[in-house]
Amino acid sequence: MISITAIFKSKTESTEQLQSMLNHLVTETRKEAACVRYDLHASENVFIIWEEWKDQPGLDIHNNQPYLQDFISKCESLVSSPIQVYKTLQIL
Repeated sequence: MISITAIFKSKTESTEQLQSMLNHLVTETRKEAACVRYDLHASENVFIIWEEWKDQPGLDIHNNQPYLQDFISKCESLVSSPIQVYKTLQIL
């Protein structure tokens, strides 16, 4: 199993727009066969996506989805700092 944590810090004036885009991303991603978990968390203007994937090939398919590529290109102007993405493997 592969885990991903992605952290988005929204510009204050873009919080609602970013959340709407993230909601769409979550809805579409959860339809993917290799997606085990894709949860959105928030605290003020910070959004965190916690992901779990069955395997690397499934994650590779996800990373090439047009809706993900579209999201990435559009959200860059809505965040106050670069998106942080951590790929981890469970050790305990």
